[in-house]
Amino acid sequence: MQISTEAMCLGVLLDSRLTFAPYIRRISGRCFYHLRQLRVVRKSLTVEAAKTMVHSFVVARCDYCNSVYYGASAVHIRPLQNVLNAAARLVRKGKYDSITTDLRDVLHWLPVQQRTEYKVSLLVYKCLHQAAPLCLLTEMCVPVSAIQWRHRLRSAAHGDLEVPRCNLARYGQRSFNVSGPSLWNSLPLTVLDSSLTLTQFCTRLKTFLFTRAYGTSS
Repeated sequence: MQISTEAMCLGVLLDSRLTFAPYIRRISGRCFYHLRQLRVVRKSLTVEAAKTMVHSFVVARCDYCNSVYYGASAVHIRPLQNVLNAAARLVRKGKYDSITTDLRDVLHWLPVQQRTEYKVSLLVYKCLHQAAPLCLLTEMCVPVSAIQWRHRLRSAAHGDLEVPRCNLARYGQRSFNVSGPSLWNSLPLTVLDSSLTLTQFCTRLKTFLFTRAYGTSS
């Protein structure tokens, strides 16, 4: 019997090393296929219509289950960023024009790395507000203030979460129970405000990640 090095779960292709490189190549290929199809009719579309089409057929595919990319190598993530760059060119500019300014100032799209951090942070927020799946609620995101012998620490007042120890440097640090609290603890107090609604949290989180990615707010 031949042992497979890949397995499909909820539409995501898992490889034995969890690089997600085969899955990202597959997604990138499908996205570029749709971009080629959209380029045929681009002249007949307004900017807003083109933006909507690109979101539906391309960006949504890049964002699907993108939290699994957290901690993956930048080399393996780069094809997805190439997809976003090509999608932005289709919406706003010519095929070979520089697109950084439009990504930042016009489309307000986060880079792939920050989109991944956004998704993980959003999952943590939902865990803390009892809005996440039950499989994530059980001891995944424990506030430092809830731990008896640590509730007087500065990290407790900051709203930090406990980061459990992990034995596997390559895989353990990428698991949600480690990556989620670690990323959450890196957010500023303005984002960690427990009184924020989901919409307010998403707005402040995107503004923070946008500033960190481009050096300016959206």
